Amino acid sequence: MASKQNYLIGITLVATLGGLLFGYDTAVISGAVSHLEAHFIKPLGLNELAANSLLGFLASSALIGCIIGGASAGFISGKYGRRKALFVAGILFFISAIGSTWPETFTSPTGENANFIITLFIIYRIIGGIGVGVASMVSPLYISEIAPNNIRGRLVSLNQLTIVLGILVVYFVNYFIAAGQDESWLNEYGWRYMFLSESVPAGLFILFLLKAPESPRWLLLKDKLSEARAILSKFYHKDGVEMVISDVLASAKKTPNAKVLSFGSLVIIVGILLSVFQQFIGINVVLYYAPEIFKSLGNDSDSSLIQTIIVGVINLLFTIVAIYTVDRLGRRPLMIIGSIVMGFAMIALGTSLHLHQVGVASLLFMLLYIAGFALSWGPVTWVLLSEIFPNSIRSSAMAIAVAAQWIANYIVSATFPILNKNTYLTEHFNHGFSYWLYGLMGLLSAIIVWKIVPETKGKTLEEIEEFWRKD
Repeated sequence: MASKQNYLIGITLVATLGGLLFGYDTAVISGAVSHLEAHFIKPLGLNELAANSLLGFLASSALIGCIIGGASAGFISGKYGRRKALFVAGILFFISAIGSTWPETFTSPTGENANFIITLFIIYRIIGGIGVGVASMVSPLYISEIAPNNIRGRLVSLNQLTIVLGILVVYFVNYFIAAGQDESWLNEYGWRYMFLSESVPAGLFILFLLKAPESPRWLLLKDKLSEARAILSKFYHKDGVEMVISDVLASAKKTPNAKVLSFGSLVIIVGILLSVFQQFIGINVVLYYAPEIFKSLGNDSDSSLIQTIIVGVINLLFTIVAIYTVDRLGRRPLMIIGSIVMGFAMIALGTSLHLHQVGVASLLFMLLYIAGFALSWGPVTWVLLSEIFPNSIRSSAMAIAVAAQWIANYIVSATFPILNKNTYLTEHFNHGFSYWLYGLMGLLSAIIVWKIVPETKGKTLEEIEEFWRKD
């Protein structure tokens, strides 16, 4: 039995490399954004609004790819399988890492034809974003479909742990690349090494996936019974194998040729709201712009990168707490507690900025916010999204939810530089306005979970499906 569990954990860890790359790719921009501004934008001599808008687009351009990847992941993973979808994501990560490092390759020498090179850089970031979008949906989906129900929350939460680990690793990588270097070197070369570093985990992900099995639930839905049974036998004892097969086939028979709305609109609405509010509470503003936020609090480049690493450590530690509690306390309690903590912390952070009381308290409010997110909306949102959708519509429904999440992510990330650097808002609120906005979203998210999100702790995927099934 121990060998079966070890195999299950091993396959889960392979799938979670998709999460690690998700975190790595989305956070690598954090250490590079000021240098990209110096390298690409300042030489153009734009006015304030145009420069801030272009910076926001450059920093968040990968999110366009995330929307495309999230929306298309349902079709790819539904038609070709979860494993092949993850393999495609790995290839896209690798291409993006190399292309973002040297966007001018095969075109103009560095410094010439700047607008065209900026466009190429954005295209490579979008390619990586497509990989992120696919992996963000398929990794937790794949894990949920192989995991026993009693530890499913824990195993899916491991995907969030590797997302956080990817973010933390890239914070360290960015710090060591930047440490001791002058600004001119960082503006010309340093940011390139930050993007190039992603090629290493991307290559490992591709290699490990060559040995990973397909999702047995997907195989069953494709009438590949013998293949599914062979894979399930590596995870479960004989009775468990037959029980999973029986449950999946029975659920498929109840809703043949199911469409996205076959189980009503509420399940889709719940999925979209979970996804959207995970972003509207402002987490990726902190993750993408953490060094810039700390600079605005009065720190130099090295100090801000060190404090960003502290953010990553807190994120990691409280994600581990979530892994150990999600199958014990349940999904809803963690989500509601996290919402309240995040709402309070963001409002307090915004108030400290508004009152010009910047210091240790501001850092502590940000760390409290990160702890609240890591305990709840970080891992538990992905657990719920991987669980709540019925078997027959899981790929397509989750794709809708994940695409909505990346659209919300793009809206928040692209507007933050405009809000945070706006002269009027800065003069009147000293950077506090946007944090108040995210704090209100945090409090509203608690009400949404309380009112419409079901508890899924301890239930099989097929039992959860019955919650949405029309009589």
